[in-house]
Amino acid sequence: MDMASTTRYSFSCASSVFALNHFYERLHCVLLWKTAIPNNPVYVDSKEYNFCPVLAIGCAKNVREIASGSEKNSRFRWVKIGPDITKEQKEAISQLPPKMTNRCKALMKQLICYSSEKGSVAFLLGAWVKSMKPKRADWLVVFKELDRLNSPLYYEVAELALVEESFEANLRDYTKIIHGYAKQNLVREAENVLLSMKSRGFIADQVLLTALIHMYSKAGNHRQAEETFQELTLLGHPLDRRSYGSMIMAYIRAGKLDEAEGLVSAMEEQDIYAGPEVYKSLLRAYSMAGDSKGAQSAFDALQFAGILPDAKICGLVVNAYLVAGQISEACIAFQNMRMAGIKPNDKCVALILAGFEKENDLNKALGLVIDLEKGGVMLGEEASAILARWFGRLGVIQEVDLVLKEYMGHS
Repeated sequence: MDMASTTRYSFSCASSVFALNHFYERLHCVLLWKTAIPNNPVYVDSKEYNFCPVLAIGCAKNVREIASGSEKNSRFRWVKIGPDITKEQKEAISQLPPKMTNRCKALMKQLICYSSEKGSVAFLLGAWVKSMKPKRADWLVVFKELDRLNSPLYYEVAELALVEESFEANLRDYTKIIHGYAKQNLVREAENVLLSMKSRGFIADQVLLTALIHMYSKAGNHRQAEETFQELTLLGHPLDRRSYGSMIMAYIRAGKLDEAEGLVSAMEEQDIYAGPEVYKSLLRAYSMAGDSKGAQSAFDALQFAGILPDAKICGLVVNAYLVAGQISEACIAFQNMRMAGIKPNDKCVALILAGFEKENDLNKALGLVIDLEKGGVMLGEEASAILARWFGRLGVIQEVDLVLKEYMGHS
């Protein structure tokens, strides 16, 4: 099959960016073979196929090939950075490390002062590679500085470097970029990098798959998170707390609390415990749903994992009972908290008072307020607002205030 036929076939099958990336990987191999034969140039006009190039990670050509001049408009105008730059650009350049090599400084200055009028970032890097012949260490220095400057070009430069021979990309380089996209909820960008990684022969490991689970979980793509978790288990390696924790959080976000608790139990059987935030998230989910049994179970698991409960955690248990309409149990949980030496915060007190208001039990409310004040716990803003609203509705604000003052005076 000739080159033109191969191109038409590939594009007809490319229904997505993923297929397009795969096409460029195959195209790269053909280009390398063709360019090895004298007087046999190869040119593919992307405009013929109505195609706008994806970010350079999707193009298998490395930046050295781009800079070779074989493509139209491939030259980058490497203009010496003069004094006619902005104050911010001057400040950024002045902060470059003194020990940075001239090779890296040259690129950093161009990136700091970059504008699309000079040419694309791909051609800029191509010119740098061709003239400076950087090594992996140089690329890493540039990445570090771009990250420190919070440069918008960081990921574009990083993706271009992945396919550059001088960078000597490894699995961790791909993982870092995918994880960075995942933190920004840029799912498609992360998946593009993942596809390119696989096409270059790298196999996703536990660290990378865990990052993907977390990404899909945050994006609300529970099904994809579950499929990735299954892929993770097929690796045959023991799962760590981060891997379990990511999937537990995915279940929690999907509202599948039974499955989440099942994974917690599976971890405990292996003497593995998730991070505090995982247990707190599970407890919070049960609390908001008014599932007092689930909340108590999550609370017990949290303590079993060696996490000391505080007023916020205890407040979630109290809230679970109140939402479930179990006010007596909520009071017991509140008293257990105080007996354990945990000082109730304003939210906890407000929850109990709201429960008493719901039952219209003024005596218990006043008794609680007196007991708390005797113990050195003063009412906060939220708890006071509940009492003021309640007493205002009953028309007894002044009378109650007088009774409380007299009682406290005798005490």
